[in-house]
Amino acid sequence: MIYLDNAATTLIKPPTVPAAVSRAIKTMASPGRGAHRPAMAAANEVFNCREEAAELFNVEEPERVVFTMNATHALNIAIKSMAHKGSKVLISGFEHNSVVRPLKAIGADVIVGGTELFNPEGLLRDFERKISGAELVVCTHVSNAFGYILPIYEVAELCRENSAPLIVDASQSAGILPVDMKKLGAAFIGMPGHKGLLGPQGTGILLCGEKGRTLMEGGSGSDSISEYMPEYLPDRMEAGTHNVCGIAGLRAGIKFVKEKGTENILKHEKNLLRIMKKNLAGTDYELFSGDDDCQCGVISVRSPKMDCESLAQELYKRDICVRSGLHCAPLAHKSAGTIETGTVRFSFSPFTSQEQIVKCCKVLRGIV
Repeated sequence: MIYLDNAATTLIKPPTVPAAVSRAIKTMASPGRGAHRPAMAAANEVFNCREEAAELFNVEEPERVVFTMNATHALNIAIKSMAHKGSKVLISGFEHNSVVRPLKAIGADVIVGGTELFNPEGLLRDFERKISGAELVVCTHVSNAFGYILPIYEVAELCRENSAPLIVDASQSAGILPVDMKKLGAAFIGMPGHKGLLGPQGTGILLCGEKGRTLMEGGSGSDSISEYMPEYLPDRMEAGTHNVCGIAGLRAGIKFVKEKGTENILKHEKNLLRIMKKNLAGTDYELFSGDDDCQCGVISVRSPKMDCESLAQELYKRDICVRSGLHCAPLAHKSAGTIETGTVRFSFSPFTSQEQIVKCCKVLRGIV
């Protein structure tokens, strides 16, 4: 099997990830729920994962690393902490439903800027025109549908100049591109654990520049006498029992990323991207690709001879796993002009090989 759906979930993990999950299941209880050895082992594992994440993302205090169920959970906390009904919120034209739907649900006044694919300069010009009066800016770092790298550090500077708080969706960049909390100065940065960080599904991280509002309330293992959630992080945002087994696996994934180096992971994925573009050049496939500087290891294609769902099924019959459709990002497809058809998306990981890409391209040429 050739697995090329890593923008949804990385399937192939470092061996240390399942080993860490298995160890946690067998030896760890819940942090903050006792002073016995299984509870303390869990507390140590969770804190060590916070420290690993804080170091990778340049967060000053590990307590500002909050664990969530996924990126959607993290972004909902962030958005509902910063926006309310009627808030003027500027977003990019490539946001995922994890951003768009919470904003619509609370009745925010959403302004869309930067809708041209692979045009970071155009996005910045459009944001500069539209940011006046914005109470919040929410921007993805990388489009999940097209691999388009948005100029997030320049967006952050523009936000500072206009006193607009920034929320960053790092779902497709964490573990692949540099995500620097201190340099970005963001109010919040949300990300999943199961994509570029190579952790288990059901894990996520919210990096907190602000204290934020609670999305859920419940047991925190601290201040049990109070009827209200603690005021301090991370306890304020982590109601209920932690996913200790998932966090243990996430820690192993983060350690792998740090040892490998995000610069090497990005270099590997961009090389695979070049190989795929070269091997499909001259075919009938429409490739959505940009310059090397503004695209990472995700590429979408369309065929004039076959709809996207049928093409994905043909690939699956040949043991190639991809994703077709709108990728939970209809706004991105509207911006790219693919809203009526969707695309077939190919996405890579550190474990994707050049041979797999060459074979996939050969299959694609044969299908059409």
